[in-house]
Amino acid sequence: MSIRIYNTLTRTLEPFETLEPGVVKMYVCGVTVYDRAHIGHAMSAIVFDVVRRYLEYRGYAVQHVVNFTDVDDKIINRAREIGRDPKELAESYIAEFLEDLEALNVKRAHIYPRATETMPEIQQFITRLIETGHAYVVDGDVYFRVATVPDYGKLSRRSLDDMIAGNRISVDERKENPADFALWKAAKPGEPFWDSPWGPGRPGWHIECSAMNLAHLGEQIDIHGGGADLIFPHHENEIAQTESLTGKPFARYWMHNGMLQIQTRLADGTYKLEKMSKSLGNVVTIREFLARYHPDVLRLTVLSSSYRSPLAFGEEIAADQERKLVRLRSALEPPIGTIEAGPAVDLLLAAARTTRERFIAAMDDDFNTAGALAALFDLVRAINTARDAGVGGAPFAEAQATFRELTDVLGLTLTPQQAIIQSAAPFIDLLIEVRSELRKAKQFALADMVRNRLSDLGITLEDTPQGTRWKASDKRHV
Repeated sequence: MSIRIYNTLTRTLEPFETLEPGVVKMYVCGVTVYDRAHIGHAMSAIVFDVVRRYLEYRGYAVQHVVNFTDVDDKIINRAREIGRDPKELAESYIAEFLEDLEALNVKRAHIYPRATETMPEIQQFITRLIETGHAYVVDGDVYFRVATVPDYGKLSRRSLDDMIAGNRISVDERKENPADFALWKAAKPGEPFWDSPWGPGRPGWHIECSAMNLAHLGEQIDIHGGGADLIFPHHENEIAQTESLTGKPFARYWMHNGMLQIQTRLADGTYKLEKMSKSLGNVVTIREFLARYHPDVLRLTVLSSSYRSPLAFGEEIAADQERKLVRLRSALEPPIGTIEAGPAVDLLLAAARTTRERFIAAMDDDFNTAGALAALFDLVRAINTARDAGVGGAPFAEAQATFRELTDVLGLTLTPQQAIIQSAAPFIDLLIEVRSELRKAKQFALADMVRNRLSDLGITLEDTPQGTRWKASDKRHV
């Protein structure tokens, strides 16, 4: 059975066939870096991390590109609010996000292009669209002519009339058509700008990704990914401007992950799901999540359902994933016997073979991670049953190796150290508070003892003007 992928463009499951045999060109829209990344951003990163890991497991060479939008109204406004340089602000959040991804065991993309580093390519792209009649200049702004694209709306399945009637398009009397979108924006006072043939300004959001895609992966790619919220207008406009430039189909497969919702428990014991947003005060940053939970908890939450479905997250859901994590880890416990032949061994090795087959069949079916996990839990049961039956030696090691091989494909670390440390967070905070009081009382020897004992346990303290912070070090004494 070959890999099949659900293509948003065609709304069907399609056999996976790459432009170049054995090579996958995959571009995933990244974050606009104006604030700390939240678990919704992490969800998308984990989804496409698993896609990449599985394609590599199946023998493909994946060229993985994820962009950063580092010039945008949100960045400019946020920088103005807190008195920071927009470029410096964006870079600080990029660095933090990359640290978050590492903590979540997300593989680094091969390239992380920035919009600000792609200005020559962006301007060349726009110039060619103007020359071919697909774009026009008005007072230093440049707009794309959607009327030149007969199939505009093919990704989102929206007609131009519906788009305009839905009030999703801002009204600007200078536009030839209300649906025309900005490729270049003339500079406003106090904003960052770049010189261009049309005057000082900066690029529109959509053109950035098209230009970065073209610069790093070429005119056509195999997979274009991102959140479902990007289907319209972002990805719709990417298709329009890129295919107008190249005259070729842009991406063979459009993949979109569902959106994350926050589950909250009401007073009557029922639950409600809400969109995660600052206005509702329910945004959970990646760092806030990692302060409470093991990274695998979030990965298991994502893996437990279809990547295309909306994802719910809440305390009860996290607790359920923690229980699953404990079960998965149990498969890595050492054997207690030495039996290497007999019925129990045969059953274990058969279970390992069957699990790999079921795992591949599930993942070939549009990256069905829930089905893959189900196969893994059956292997956990088989390993634990074999352990209880006294199986050990090479057969037991082989089954565990199969388990580790497949959990690695899903990006699960299954390391207990971080879980122990994170579950002990309230106690660590209490010890830090006790240490602070000891220092106030000038009992420095006792205060240093607390610091040293925490260090022995893998906890590093950092005293700052804002208070004492802690992080898990690389020590493995716990």
